[in-house]
Amino acid sequence: MVSADAIRTVVGIIGNVISLILFLSPVQTFVRIWKKGSVEQYSPVPYLATLFNCMAWALYGLPVVHPNSLLVVTINGSAIFIELSYIILFLIYSSDKKQRLKVLLVLLLELVFMALLAFLVIKLAHTHNKRSLIVGLVCILGNIMMYASPLSVMKLVITTKSVEYMPFFLSLFSFFNSIAWFTYALIRFDIFLTIPNGLGLLFGSAQLLLYATYYKNTKRLMAERKSRQSSLTEVVSDRDEPKKISRTNHNGRALSQNNGP
Repeated sequence: MVSADAIRTVVGIIGNVISLILFLSPVQTFVRIWKKGSVEQYSPVPYLATLFNCMAWALYGLPVVHPNSLLVVTINGSAIFIELSYIILFLIYSSDKKQRLKVLLVLLLELVFMALLAFLVIKLAHTHNKRSLIVGLVCILGNIMMYASPLSVMKLVITTKSVEYMPFFLSLFSFFNSIAWFTYALIRFDIFLTIPNGLGLLFGSAQLLLYATYYKNTKRLMAERKSRQSSLTEVVSDRDEPKKISRTNHNGRALSQNNGP
């Protein structure tokens, strides 16, 4: 008979794979940002929130804090570097100096906070239970921030009735990620994994519902915008054409006068 620990390990590995896909899902978004040379209306909040969340969980999974949580460390350690890459790209392609300054300030505060938390927990909390409790509470906060951060994007979707700036794959794999880790937490019950991933299921479901609701309308709005841009280009071209003809006629008359008897 397969043990609960073996099942938990398999689910954890699946969770690692899904989480990696989740963390890499914004690549398409940043390729678009790179090609356009602008962050447009994309928000840095989800990436800052995810970075904070991953740093907290990487600390939680360390043997000195919560033993037997290697799979938690591996995926969150990898995600830290991925999210930092996104934030750096955002800083490079953001044209708003105030926004860049805010992102840098939040990033600095997150790094300082996490360094202080690690130092104080290891020095002042002398048992695994106490360390797990303190860091686990921070992890719950971090997960809530990560899953709730798209609320600003969801508000934009409802206001504009368009999902253009809510990446579909990010929403989809957030949902799958929550299912995997929620299951992982239930096999050997871990309250600090259960609460945030349960909330993640709710937020993920809401995002997918919004996407299903406004997807067709988004296509229509994008088609209308493209049509207006094409019409504007044609109008500009039509306005320029008489000027070219006028200049041609004028030059023709001048040439005729110069070559005349």
